[in-house]
Amino acid sequence: AFVASVTPGPNNMMLLASGVNFGYRRTIPHMFGIAGGFFVLLICVGAGLGTLLTTFPAVHTVLKIAGGLYLLYLAWRIATSGALGGSETRRAPMSFMAAAMFQWVNPKAWMMGVSAMAIYTDPAQPFLSVFLVAVAFVLVNFPSVSVWAGFGTALRGFLANDGRRRIFNVAMGVVLALCIVPMVR
Repeated sequence: AFVASVTPGPNNMMLLASGVNFGYRRTIPHMFGIAGGFFVLLICVGAGLGTLLTTFPAVHTVLKIAGGLYLLYLAWRIATSGALGGSETRRAPMSFMAAAMFQWVNPKAWMMGVSAMAIYTDPAQPFLSVFLVAVAFVLVNFPSVSVWAGFGTALRGFLANDGRRRIFNVAMGVVLALCIVPMVR
């Protein structure tokens, strides 16, 4: 759970950018949204949604396309974010609900969810084990992803310069866009 949660992926890249652009406190709903959305995703995968994806490959393809398009949209939003205190209209950080819903099109979340349920659940106690795996992931996930928002917040001073901020935002947008590469293989 720790390795899956703390390693780079779409959520962590967005949290890093959010920490830089909005600060830690304003990024908290985003972090809780990731944890809450991933918990629901895990419960649904454990209840059989993962089987739906293997039984009906078209559903998997639709999720991949929707996830890829949404990632590109988010990458564009991050890349074109305004500077701190700049005259440009500042966008709001991702909300709890948006972050929770993002888990449904996040390829890394699906990979983590399906893998966790396949490896760690006990067929003899399916309901309890699915719930325990989901709780374990959420308990580990929130502190893990908060590191990325904290790191972004720590970079705010360095990136207060408009030029550096723009370079950072474009770089984060490109890195987020590159997260779709594993999806198209």
